[in-house]
Amino acid sequence: MTETAALDEQKIAWEPTDEVIARSRLEEFMDSVGVSDWEELYRHSIDDVGKFTEEVLEFLDITFDPPYERILDTSEGIEWSKWCVGGGLNITEMCLDRWDNEKTANRPAVIFEGEEGKEEEVLYGELLRQVEWCASGLKQNGIGKGDAVGIHLPMMVETVVAMLAINRIGAIAVPVFSGYGVSAIEARLNAVKAKALFTCDGFPRRGKNVNALSVAVEAVEKCPSIERVIIVNRLTDQPIFASPDPKFIHYKSLVDLFGKKQPELGAAENTSANDPLIILYTSGTTGRPKGIAHVHCGFPIKAAQDMAFGTDVGEATRISWVTDIGWMMGPWLIYGALILGGTIVIYDGSPDFPEPDRMWDFCANHRVEILGISPTLVRLLSTKGDELPKKHDLSHLRAFASTGEPWNPGPWRWLFEKVGGSKLPIINYSGGTEISGGILMGNFLLPQKPGSFPAPCPGIAAEILDEEGKPVGPGEVGELAILDTWIGMARGFWEEKERYLDTYWNRFEGVWVHGDFAMRDKDGHWYILGRSDDTLKVAGKRVGPAEVESLLVADERVTEAAVIGVPDEIKGTAMVALCVLVSAGGSPAASASADELEKALKSLIANEMGKPLTPKRIHFVSALPKTRNAKVMRRVIRSAYLGEDPGDLSALENPDVVDEIGSLSD
Repeated sequence: MTETAALDEQKIAWEPTDEVIARSRLEEFMDSVGVSDWEELYRHSIDDVGKFTEEVLEFLDITFDPPYERILDTSEGIEWSKWCVGGGLNITEMCLDRWDNEKTANRPAVIFEGEEGKEEEVLYGELLRQVEWCASGLKQNGIGKGDAVGIHLPMMVETVVAMLAINRIGAIAVPVFSGYGVSAIEARLNAVKAKALFTCDGFPRRGKNVNALSVAVEAVEKCPSIERVIIVNRLTDQPIFASPDPKFIHYKSLVDLFGKKQPELGAAENTSANDPLIILYTSGTTGRPKGIAHVHCGFPIKAAQDMAFGTDVGEATRISWVTDIGWMMGPWLIYGALILGGTIVIYDGSPDFPEPDRMWDFCANHRVEILGISPTLVRLLSTKGDELPKKHDLSHLRAFASTGEPWNPGPWRWLFEKVGGSKLPIINYSGGTEISGGILMGNFLLPQKPGSFPAPCPGIAAEILDEEGKPVGPGEVGELAILDTWIGMARGFWEEKERYLDTYWNRFEGVWVHGDFAMRDKDGHWYILGRSDDTLKVAGKRVGPAEVESLLVADERVTEAAVIGVPDEIKGTAMVALCVLVSAGGSPAASASADELEKALKSLIANEMGKPLTPKRIHFVSALPKTRNAKVMRRVIRSAYLGEDPGDLSALENPDVVDEIGSLSD
C-alpha cells in the first residue's frame, strides 16, 4: 500500500469533548463574530480576509495610535501587500505595557530553567521594567530606530528582554542560532550591517560548557559595522570578559549604569505598523541564507492568532516550546504568548540530560499546559522507555504541538498514547518563517488523525495545485499553495526583491507556492509529504522520501532514516537510504549483521512499496545532518554522498557527519 493510500485509511484518534470546545479560544472568537461552526468560520476568513483580520485585531485587542487608515493595500501587487496602513504600532506595548496593571502585573511572564538547575521567574511588571532599562541602555550607546541588532543567545530571560528592547527603540532584531559558528554569524551580521550584537559567556550542553563568546568575538572582528557587543552572563554571575575596547559592554553594565539611571529613555518609540521589526534568517542547502523581513503588525499578530486559535493560549496559559531564538519558533513563542498575556516557559539545555526524563520533569515542575516538541525529539525520548513520563505529574498538560517536519506514525502514537494517555491532542503545525507561522494547523474544535492537519489556519486560503496550477482532488499529491494575502506574509527578503519573487511568486501568477508536497484525504484532512524539491521519480513513479522513511523507522531497530535519489542507468533515479540505529553509535556491531539488516529492510520496503521501489543501498550511519530545529537536510546528504559541494552548512547542528556520509558512496 502506498503512503497516500495508507493516509486515506487513517482513523480518527482524538475528538474534542463538549467541554474542550466550550472553553476554547477559537469557540470564543467564533461567538464574537457570529459564526456557528468551523466550516462557516473558515469560509468567512478567506472570502473577506480584510474583514476577518480586523476581527482578529479586535479579538486580540491590538490598538493603533494613530488608527490605521486602511486594513489592506495591494496597490503594488499581492506580493507586496501592506496591512494596517497609516497605523501607529510598537508591538512591545501590546506585549508588555497593557499588562502593567493591578490585575496582571504580578502574573508570571517568563519562567526559565537551565540544564544545570538554575531557575528564574519574571513577572509582567518586572519584565516591562527590564525591557525599559535595556532599551534605555541601548539608546545611550548609540543604538536607535532602524538599526539592526543581532541576538546570539540561548533561550533565557535576557533573550526575551533583548529582543523586546531592540523592538522598543524601533531597531530591528536579527536573531541567530546560539550554536552558530563564526562564518554563519559573520554572514548574517554583515548582510544587515548590524550595529550591535547581544551574545553570552557560554551555555551548558550535556554537562559541558559551550564557549559562545569566543565564537562571537571572532565573528565581530569581521563585521566592521558592529559598534557595541553586549555580553550576557549565562554561566556565571561575574563578568568574565575584560577588553580595553569600549565596543564590549557587559549586559549588567548596560542595564545598571545606563538603563536604570534614565529609564524614561526606555519608553516605546513611535513606530509605524509597517516599520521593520525583525529579520529572520532561514538557510537552504545551497546559496546564501535568506533574510526574511517582518514588520510590527505582521509576524507578532500572526503568531498570536495561531497560538490562540491553534494551541488555545490565553491569559495565564503556560506554553513551552523546545526551540532556539534563531528558529522562528523562538520569536513566535515570545511575541505570541506575551500578546495573549500567557506565560512563556523556557528550558535551556539538552532535553534528556542529566536524566532521560528531564523533559517530563521540567513539564511537571513548571505546570506546562501546552508543550511544543518536534518529532525528532519524540523519537529520541521514546527510546528511553514508556514508563518515564508516568513518573511525573503531567496533569496540567492540555495539548502537545509540533512543527518543522512530517510525523512518522510510530512516534506520533507513542506521544499520544504513552505520554498523553490517548486524551490530549497533538496540534500539528506547518508553515514557515516566511508565513510568520502556519498554513495548516490543528485546533481544539476539529478531530485529529495521526500526523494530519485537520484544516488550514483561519485566514489562509490554502490549496493543493497540480503542475498547471489547478486544484487536485482527494488522495492526489500536489504543491501546497496560498491563493490570497494574509497579515503575517513576509515583506520580502532583506534587500533581495527579485530573489523573494523567484522563490515564492513566479510559478503561478498571484499565488504563493510554498515548496511542500501535500495531499488531502477523503475526509478533508491534510498531510505534508515533504519538500517538493526532495521528491523522487523512481521507475516512473513519484515517491516522497517520507513514504519510505516511515517504513524504515517502523522497524524497532531504526530510530531515524533519510532517503535520497541517486543517478541510475536503468531506473533513471534509484533510492539510497541512510539509517541511524537504536544501538549505541548508530551502526550494527559487525558487517555481517549490517548485511543481514540491510537485506531485511530492503525486503520490508519491497513488500510494502513494490520491488521497483526497493532502495539500491541502505547504509547505517551515526547520525543524520540536521538543522538546529531538527530538519533533516536531504539535499546535503545527497550532495555529500555523490561527492558534490554540499553548499551552506551553517545551519547544521552536526556538520561533522557530512564527511561520514561522503565516505559511503559505492
